[in-house]
Amino acid sequence: MPGSNSSNPAAKPGALDQPLGLTVYSLPEPREAAVADGQRTRAGRWKMLVVMLVCAAPVIASYFTYYVVRPEGRRNYGELMDPQRPIPSITGTDLAGRPVSLPTLQGQWLLVSVASGACDVSCEKHLYLQRQLREGLGKDKDRLDWVWLIPDAAPVREELRPALQQATVLRVDAAKLAEWLTPERGQQLADHLYVVDPMGHWMMRFPAGQDMVTAPKVRKDIERLMRASAGWDQAGRPGS
Repeated sequence: MPGSNSSNPAAKPGALDQPLGLTVYSLPEPREAAVADGQRTRAGRWKMLVVMLVCAAPVIASYFTYYVVRPEGRRNYGELMDPQRPIPSITGTDLAGRPVSLPTLQGQWLLVSVASGACDVSCEKHLYLQRQLREGLGKDKDRLDWVWLIPDAAPVREELRPALQQATVLRVDAAKLAEWLTPERGQQLADHLYVVDPMGHWMMRFPAGQDMVTAPKVRKDIERLMRASAGWDQAGRPGS
């Protein structure tokens, strides 16, 4: 019949009748594969390091500006801590007895004092000074929290509580606190004021015996820190 050849599979081989072509690829040697994996791992690590440096660049620049590139004759009043010490994983309690983890204080500059809950005259002076220093920052005051850490179970006097409304007051374990903050030789923890940066590092300690006479020197250091970190630090904690 006409056209029968075109409908007969035997007359013209179809696609399924063609021989199956196989391409053989050589497998890499185990040693070559290991070298390639190592190169990819190193490249990934370098990329991660570059990303971390880019993220940390503003912070590094601000510290470099504050401590290195400064006018001749300028000296910070507070003592720079080296190495800086990160906030430890300590859980304290606020005045209402609620648990508060110290690392949750990160994200703000902290001006810290340490004193018994009984709060003697020296303690009261520090608390007053902390409040005045914060208020003196004007528009930048919301970038600084003043913190009172209490390393004992002594009750806080009721008449003192109204003055602490803007403060963060936490009871913490004395032994754990002493592993983080340390005084000058011959001094006590309660003798100093301490500065913690927004990344959670204790980075400065002011000399013992601060009062309103020495307050201008403390204020200058804090204002310099505010200016040096203005490019990367904002008021409030991230996510709050």
